[in-house]
Amino acid sequence: MADTTTNLEMPFILPAQAQKHVTHNEALLRLDAIVHLTIAAELAAPPEEPADGACYLVAAPASGPWAGKEGQIAARQDDAWNFMPPREGWRAWFTSSETFRIFSGGSWRDLSAGIEGLEQLGINAAPDATNRLALSSPASLFNHAGNGHQVKINKAAAGDTASLLFQTNWTGHAEMGLAGDNAFSIKVSDGTAWRTGLAVSEAGHVSRPNQPTVRASRAGTSFSPTAGQESGFTVLTLNQGGFALGAAAAGGGNRLIVPATGLYLVALNVAVLTSSDHTTSLLLNGSQVLLSLSGASGGAQAQSGTGIFALAAGDYLTLRHAGTAQLELGPGKTELSLAMA
Repeated sequence: MADTTTNLEMPFILPAQAQKHVTHNEALLRLDAIVHLTIAAELAAPPEEPADGACYLVAAPASGPWAGKEGQIAARQDDAWNFMPPREGWRAWFTSSETFRIFSGGSWRDLSAGIEGLEQLGINAAPDATNRLALSSPASLFNHAGNGHQVKINKAAAGDTASLLFQTNWTGHAEMGLAGDNAFSIKVSDGTAWRTGLAVSEAGHVSRPNQPTVRASRAGTSFSPTAGQESGFTVLTLNQGGFALGAAAAGGGNRLIVPATGLYLVALNVAVLTSSDHTTSLLLNGSQVLLSLSGASGGAQAQSGTGIFALAAGDYLTLRHAGTAQLELGPGKTELSLAMA
């Protein structure tokens, strides 16, 4: 039977040994130093006034009472130095550098160095070659350290992407950031197609490329509607956001279909070549009058009206005519304009 334990080299109390308490106390002192090991400093010579129980890592070239003890742990116990060679896997807190180290391969290695060099990290999740940092958690907190806090997303070139992607069951439905260029954009998707809701150029110009906007008119040069007749539109000079022409109107042209629910700024212009007390009204869904423009008998004249109205997706707009008039057609003449507010 050996005189000491295999791992910590604590002395055994032997059957024929006298003063067994000495051996027991020696084992306790060794445990007191090794368990929760804390290294006060790395020195080549003993400090002038070491505290009892303090442990030091003996550096090279060691001198004085530490001569020949390079690499060992020097523990100050009962006004004497006890030396312990570290074993593979020992862990210690180094006070001077505030680092936690492990003894491996004959040297002390900083545990944080291994964490900093990780190629992948998963927190309650499995990382992969693309998602090298993966987290599964109810929430994430990025707090300041006394002042402000920034989260940085950097891309290599203008044609790359630096963005935040929002998903539902792993399908993207919203994205914000620099997507394929250096203009900031906010995009949304129905799960198939992506559309840009807001874009800010590098010059700071803001655009809404899918904001519903339209200029609707009727092809031709003139039109003389019959009193009580309902007419529509055939030409969309400007169309953004999904306006469409719907079913045919009785007096010619087609209904203008509203693409999205919201508040709209509506402008109706009527250009008259000749008139005998006429009225042109803008109808919502064939019944509700939104705007009504009237003119007296006479020659060429123009009327216009504007308003803000709540419209729903699928609503349609037409014109209803009263009296007798010859209307001038074309963009900038008799025309309906809408823009979502």
